[in-house]
Amino acid sequence: MTPTFDPKYTVNCHCGAVTGTVKADFASGITCNCSICRRKGHILAFTSPDTFKLETTRDDITVYTFNTHNIRHQFCKTCGCAPFGEGTGPDGKPMVAINLRCIDDFNLDSITITAFDGARLPRIG
Repeated sequence: MTPTFDPKYTVNCHCGAVTGTVKADFASGITCNCSICRRKGHILAFTSPDTFKLETTRDDITVYTFNTHNIRHQFCKTCGCAPFGEGTGPDGKPMVAINLRCIDDFNLDSITITAFDGARLPRIG
């Protein structure tokens, strides 16, 4: 028997071409001052790949990586929003980074937001 996927949130880009669902409880998120996050203004929460389901085709997504290439930043080809990323966490396990700003009706005031100093991480290459 295949387990059912009962999503808690819908994650999408501005134009709706990239949509996913996530089944997770987010009590916290991070802001990061690395070269991409500070420009994009993401608030990220991390989860395992089995809690995320991309509901649309990957045809509307473009991927960007930099530095260590551990995170594949997923962007909508049309509107440029980045609702999620995929990659490898510090523990070596696969992870999905959800941009909490791309969840419909998510109350950011209900979570703890922590600043992460990504600008101080060593640059590779």
